[in-house]
Amino acid sequence: MEAYDTPNDTSLMYLDNLGSRQRRIRVTLFWRTFILLALLLIATILAWLQSFRALDTEPRTLHTAQQIASMVNLSRVGLTHSDSIARVSLLKTMSEQEGMRIQPHEPTDTYELMPDTPLGLQITEELRKRIGAETLVAKSVNGVPGLWVSFRLGDDYTWLLMDDSRLSPVGGRTVLVWLITAIAVSLLGAAIITRLLNKPIQQLFDATYRMREGDFGNSQLNEEVATSEIRQLNIGFNRMAEQLSKVEQDRAVMMAGISHDLRTPLARLRLETEMSVSDDVAREHMVADIVQLDAIIDKFMDYARPVSGVRASVNLQGVVSNCVFSIQETGEMEVKANVPDSLYVYADEVELSRVVTNLLENARRYGKTPGTNTSKVDILATTFANGKYVLLKIRDHGAGVTEADLNNLLKPFFRGDSARTAAAGAGLGLSIVDKTIQRMGGRFALTNAQSGGLVAHIRLDQAPSNKQWEEEQRLQRPKVKRNSFRSTQF
Repeated sequence: MEAYDTPNDTSLMYLDNLGSRQRRIRVTLFWRTFILLALLLIATILAWLQSFRALDTEPRTLHTAQQIASMVNLSRVGLTHSDSIARVSLLKTMSEQEGMRIQPHEPTDTYELMPDTPLGLQITEELRKRIGAETLVAKSVNGVPGLWVSFRLGDDYTWLLMDDSRLSPVGGRTVLVWLITAIAVSLLGAAIITRLLNKPIQQLFDATYRMREGDFGNSQLNEEVATSEIRQLNIGFNRMAEQLSKVEQDRAVMMAGISHDLRTPLARLRLETEMSVSDDVAREHMVADIVQLDAIIDKFMDYARPVSGVRASVNLQGVVSNCVFSIQETGEMEVKANVPDSLYVYADEVELSRVVTNLLENARRYGKTPGTNTSKVDILATTFANGKYVLLKIRDHGAGVTEADLNNLLKPFFRGDSARTAAAGAGLGLSIVDKTIQRMGGRFALTNAQSGGLVAHIRLDQAPSNKQWEEEQRLQRPKVKRNSFRSTQF
């Protein structure tokens, strides 16, 4: 078997690339709105936090400076008006209960003043106003860190050591908890707001999808919503759906009328031809032309048929068997089929039968093996993507088509070269196949096989099997000639 990744062959990658050639990273409206709102709220919270810190600096500095000045003044008064014994007791109490220590300010002391930050400068300035202009504020003395304040005690200078946590901002853990809580509440609010904004758009999307599938009756939107803009949109959409439904009904009636009006004179013409024309050859040609016109009418009706939009679990082997059984009795085809009995796909069974029959008929007419009057057709069904999809291949051994025609075969009314269009037609067969496969949620593609012939590829979603239903259907299937698929090349 030839490799699937050759340039002229259709591989699983080729079918996947049909829908991904221009695929870009896309984000749903819900997530886009949610992310934008979340970013806006988070930025607002951070900006508010920064503003709070900036506005809180000055009041907190004044409060801290007032506390330090009060402690210094109390310590000065207590040490000044107490005797030696009481002074020792006071120093011990201050050290044990308040964590403060008083020691003489020696000329040999080495100290490091508070840094020139806004907080340090403001603290120093306020303490000098309250205690004295000679006041020093240091962050370490003789290598001992802390909040050191130098003040005059009598004729000497003294150091008062306090815990430097008085100058620390609000605890990081407290801010972190508050920040996480604010962000969580903001994200929850953003999700709720986004859902409310996205809900009418999602309802509109669902309605358009149902309308695209031909379900006009269930495509109505609520016309009583509170938001005036959404209400007007829903009303306009409902009126459009009603008009499209009426147009679709009128089209169906018109097509049925045209079909009836055309087939009635064609039937009379055929009857008169068979009864009036004595020349057998001429009569056969005229009857063939009438049959061809009737077939063209069928093609137009198939192409214009409304979309059903109904998908169910369909046994693929049963559909293929029925189609092969109905066409191989002509004696113009040799079919080799390899389709597992228990393989199911999501599809419309009637529509899928039309697709397979159309492809087999196309192979019978235009895919005859060179030098013979017989069309050899190979049918293969496999699963891929971990069983998510089923790939059905129908391949003839004819002359194939040119690369230029290959890209146009799925266009309505296009007819390729004379090798594949020996019989006249409307050029709608493959267009009908492509349209039908797409509305069943699948993909369809055509390529040339390397060893000759045209290969039709159908990708459908795999469906779960029903064992009981499968057994009942298996007993009802017609007996079909099946051959091995040992050496078929695609």
